[in-house]
Amino acid sequence: MPAHTTDSTPDEPDGTGGPEEADTHADPSGAAGVVGEGGAGEAGAGTQGRAGEAGAGTEGGAGEGDAARRAAVLRRAAAGGRRRRALHLAGCAALLAVALTGGAVALTGAPDGRGGDAAVSAAAALSPGDLARGDLGAAVGSLQRHLRAQPKDFGSWATLGVAYVEQARTAGDPSRYPQAERALRRSLALRPGNDQALAGRAALAAARHDFTGALADADRALKQNPYNERALCTRVDALVELGRYDDAAEAARTADDRRPGVPVFTRYAYVHELRGDVRTARRVLHRALDAARSPADVAYVATALGQLAWSQGDHRRALAHYACALAADDAYLPALEGRARAQAASGDRAAAVKGLEQVVARSPLPGPLVALGELYEERGDEGDRAKARDQYALVDAWTALARAGGVNADLDSAMAAADHGDKREALRAARAEWDRRHSVHTADALAWALHVNGRDAEALPLTRRATATGYRNAAFLYHRGVVERAAGDPRAARTHLKAALELNAGFSPLGAREARTALDDLEGNR
Repeated sequence: MPAHTTDSTPDEPDGTGGPEEADTHADPSGAAGVVGEGGAGEAGAGTQGRAGEAGAGTEGGAGEGDAARRAAVLRRAAAGGRRRRALHLAGCAALLAVALTGGAVALTGAPDGRGGDAAVSAAAALSPGDLARGDLGAAVGSLQRHLRAQPKDFGSWATLGVAYVEQARTAGDPSRYPQAERALRRSLALRPGNDQALAGRAALAAARHDFTGALADADRALKQNPYNERALCTRVDALVELGRYDDAAEAARTADDRRPGVPVFTRYAYVHELRGDVRTARRVLHRALDAARSPADVAYVATALGQLAWSQGDHRRALAHYACALAADDAYLPALEGRARAQAASGDRAAAVKGLEQVVARSPLPGPLVALGELYEERGDEGDRAKARDQYALVDAWTALARAGGVNADLDSAMAAADHGDKREALRAARAEWDRRHSVHTADALAWALHVNGRDAEALPLTRRATATGYRNAAFLYHRGVVERAAGDPRAARTHLKAALELNAGFSPLGAREARTALDDLEGNR
């Protein structure tokens, strides 16, 4: 593979120079990684909120050939892992790096037909919201050309940094984060304290799961400009992820007063969902859908509605919302992933497997990798079990790449390892995440990691804490029921296992099956 490709972000800002020509990064396996600038544009390494960050990310113009090529790389990674189990992680990490950056190389090397002088002259007018809801690849290319001509434009450096954050998040490519950091640093060197770069730095910190840092930078940006939409949204995200739900609700109300619109509405809805108020969450999302004007916004909000419907066990309605999202943007990854999950829950396993295979070929993130692995595992023959192991190994590979890009991946790795990996590592990662923040998700992760390590007495209060806000999450209820059963409380275990299956009988291919088995056993022993 080539040693490098065009990179418009310099290593150190000097306030005068234009975008540099090349930048070569090393991946965790020791092989040279290729980092291009026009890469693909969910739900990725950001927060736990629905359908991603502010606005909806789109693919940056990668065609079917690019997706097929990356799919082939992932298949080679899986095959290589089966041949060399002892070297599985290193091999997968190297090939995953190629898969992630391959689309970026293809996009940088060829014109998209929408650039030229007009794009250069318009680049400085692009806002972070435009980037989140438009064609990321075209916008990044326009910004690069503009900055070559106008290297002292601090606003465009800030916008380019945000664009890299969006590319990293939506494509599951953590190599973009160091590029985003350099672009934002350049903006702040040119104009210290500018709110655009501070808001971008907050978004970058949130994407890397540094929610304390994200909150601090969002507050700094809002001190400069109380109406900065990205800072308002990231502030809500950070408070949610830190488990400060009352503060998050107040921040969402403030954001709604100052900058009502699709990004704020979806956060407002998620805050209500976390507190068990599904009716209000649904109403606000429908309000957001009514306000959506661009196809990307329609796809984003319809996907959020689909995720909400799926989480409440209404799989038919979820599929209808995903159909709406994909009618607006047929390549929108969160909708493709959500549709596959709803198809699996509805019993259409073949369509679900096909859909998730397409998703992980384009964006190999832990969530869809685990979901696909569990569908393979559920089918149960030896070939499928080997495929499942390959998906779980790719989660480890993604985690290594994420950490190399400055991402705190402990929550992702804890949940995957607890069910499909090193249980002691799951507990280490979950404890580390709990030490940083006390959200319902970290409480559930630590409780489950303690359970799989046989420490149910310690897990029990954490499972109760995970469900204490009223958040209606079938996986949380399942975990609580299993822990209660192991801790010697069969009555409570029956209650919560039954509640999990009544809420969403298809919440997980393997988890739902195990919940039914445990409940049948408890009922038989009454």
